[in-house]
Amino acid sequence: MRLGLALGYWGRGPSADHVPLAEEAERLGYATVWTAESWGSDAFTPLTWIAARTSRIGLGTAVAQMAARSPTATAMHALTLDHLSGGRVLLGLGLSGPQVVEGWYGRPFPASPLTATREYVDVVRQVLRREAPVELDGRFHTHPYRGPDATGLGRALKSITHPLRPELPVLLGAEGPKNVAQTVRIADGWLPLYWAPGRPEVYGDAVRDLPPGFRVAPLARVHVCEDVSEGLLPVKAMLGFYIGGMGHAARNFHADLMARMGYEEEARRVQRLFLAGRRADAVQAVPDAFADEISLVGPRERIAERLELWRKGPVTDLLALAPDRRTLRVLAELNS
Repeated sequence: MRLGLALGYWGRGPSADHVPLAEEAERLGYATVWTAESWGSDAFTPLTWIAARTSRIGLGTAVAQMAARSPTATAMHALTLDHLSGGRVLLGLGLSGPQVVEGWYGRPFPASPLTATREYVDVVRQVLRREAPVELDGRFHTHPYRGPDATGLGRALKSITHPLRPELPVLLGAEGPKNVAQTVRIADGWLPLYWAPGRPEVYGDAVRDLPPGFRVAPLARVHVCEDVSEGLLPVKAMLGFYIGGMGHAARNFHADLMARMGYEEEARRVQRLFLAGRRADAVQAVPDAFADEISLVGPRERIAERLELWRKGPVTDLLALAPDRRTLRVLAELNS
């Protein structure tokens, strides 16, 4: 199982630790480092900064939001950084939810998310393979554009720049069973947000028969500490925000996934508390058992024991949301 360092997205401002952590992860033999975006910092700029300070470690987005850029713009970002870094990019994409797509990006959330995702990946692949001008007569993405307000002057184009790797890996963030099944068909890997190593059936039958080389790369909080309950607090805070605030009361993919994992009543309670403005209570309402199931927290011996569960399943890459150098080092030692 390969190790990755997941840095996420910025809060109020950039962290002074991110580049040094990435440098340390490379020194320790981590395979990849990953950045993200929500509605603040973008995913690609920090990776470029890290690329300039490292030489071997893979550079992934987990995830770049599809609504933020047209698929051709995303492909341009990926092929540019791939050249500058010497072929180290892994392109992780995610659709996000209606709250972010419509509230932040000012675009309609697609009526058929699976179709929109499939078309987006199709265009990205066409750009990267550069076998012909990009053409797609899709429901959500058309190249050239032929809408009612089109000038009619658009023509199919092929990237001026030759991509360094035509088969640059494309991974997808997916939560629902149908979305996961499509991910296995059209992508090179899957980025689960919550992974319960003892219950892979939650994600559907697709994870039981994966194609050769397919990456399963969940993000998980990893923290070496003595007090498990205290170590789980950041996990519960993240879950409270995602389940309570990252979506609408009637449509929240994160809450739905928690419900499918056996915590439906708790998920709805977290939502109600968060939406009522009781954020601290929402965090406390996240069950310790759920937070513990999807993370690796506690003393070294406990993490070593639980790490075996992650190795036994289909996980190929563990993307560690690790807060300190000690945790990075211990995880590397345990995985060696």
